[in-house]
Amino acid sequence: MYIIVVGGGKVGYYLSKTLLAEGHEILILEKDAARCNRIVEELGSVCVRGDGCEAATLEGVGTGRADMVIAVTDGDEDNLIACQVAKHKFNVPRTIARISNPKNERLFEILGIDVTVSATNLILENIEREVPTHPLTHLQTLRQEGLELVEVKISASSPVVGKQIRDVKLPPDSLLPLIISKGKRPRVPNEYTVIQPEDQVLAVTRPESETELRIALTG
Repeated sequence: MYIIVVGGGKVGYYLSKTLLAEGHEILILEKDAARCNRIVEELGSVCVRGDGCEAATLEGVGTGRADMVIAVTDGDEDNLIACQVAKHKFNVPRTIARISNPKNERLFEILGIDVTVSATNLILENIEREVPTHPLTHLQTLRQEGLELVEVKISASSPVVGKQIRDVKLPPDSLLPLIISKGKRPRVPNEYTVIQPEDQVLAVTRPESETELRIALTG
């Protein structure tokens, strides 16, 4: 794959180094001359000095044949512009943008960015996994379908303990596709499956129904 990385900071450098090791064709766009020179010295002629937000710069590095553009500068606005120009002017099939402010995630999605990566959200998700009292953990966002995959931990005090799934009032468009019980193999439940304490329930729901789902399963 031909992948253009906008931003040659630490994230862009290590990302590009890994992608090169995997055999991809990589081109880094970096505005800072000194940083660009360091990358060339260490990784070879894979870095070009230029502004990844400018259409002329993107055209000059062959963005029209790129399979993916990944924007990982420190500025959310720059990452948004770079991905938008790549997608709408050069028809790049896949764009990925780093975001520093998680509040911008929805805006990026509305404006057509395929994937956003927020370091803040990644850290929070890991904290959620490590805090045993946290009842709900985000696993994946299914953007095209407008759904989220979450994991809900069932405590002994949960109102659904001992109930069959058919008797649990779930929000509209919510499903429980998998249950992991302590000491047992994961199983696909049916309407007669009884929920037990310490079950880990994987649920699919709409973002706006997440709070209702959490209350239904954990009280």
